[in-house]
Amino acid sequence: MSIFESIILGIIQGLTEFLPVSSSGHLELGKAILGDTSLPQESMMMTVVLHLATALSTLVIFRKDVLVIFRGLIQFENNDEFHFSLKIIISMIPAAAIGVFFSSELELLFDKQIMLVGFMLFLTGTLLFVADRSQNTGTEVSYKNAIIIGIAQAIAILPGISRSGATISTSVLLGVDRSKAAGFSFLMVIPLIFGKIAKDIFDGALNYNNDQVVVLAAGFIAAFTTGLLACQWMIKLVRDAQLSYFSYYCFVVGTIAIVYELV
Repeated sequence: MSIFESIILGIIQGLTEFLPVSSSGHLELGKAILGDTSLPQESMMMTVVLHLATALSTLVIFRKDVLVIFRGLIQFENNDEFHFSLKIIISMIPAAAIGVFFSSELELLFDKQIMLVGFMLFLTGTLLFVADRSQNTGTEVSYKNAIIIGIAQAIAILPGISRSGATISTSVLLGVDRSKAAGFSFLMVIPLIFGKIAKDIFDGALNYNNDQVVVLAAGFIAAFTTGLLACQWMIKLVRDAQLSYFSYYCFVVGTIAIVYELV
């Protein structure tokens, strides 16, 4: 993989991690279109580095909220900070369980499964279209909602289903305030990303050579800087109820993916 290709993939990851159009699906499409011939281990290393970059950009944007979560867990008092922290933890459980017990099966879904990506993008588009027309009741995230949103995040592990799209749409359909839905969606994925990276490191699943350092660094920088912009943009779009535009995009890209695979 060249530096140019890694930058392109970094920009794709930075935009699509936060915009509700499936980062994993777009990365697979991007690799296919760019003719990625790297070994599976090298391709996985690039994917992990790009996800790390967007996780760090999330930390920068939501640094105050992250401090609230840590403070709530450390103080362990019966207050709003503690309950918010607990809801974040509860929302992680479904996706974490699937990642731990079905990691091998999941890896098979990320091996150029373009047809699957196409159909899942249609599912994402439908969810966004319906959510954009729901009424915003402005409620808080309850413990029950946290579990349901967590299940949506677990389902969104499938390539082509947008994680942010699934969790934000689910939150909006549950009546959660749109701005709070976006913030909760972005915060709940941070521990999962770092947990997945830690697991891959301890399992020895991440391998790279010195020739890859510059390529990986280029992709990381592109994903991080693009992610900073996309994260703030997405919060505004959710608040202004403009999710339907992305549903149309998902329908178009899903169609292209299916046609590309058939041809």
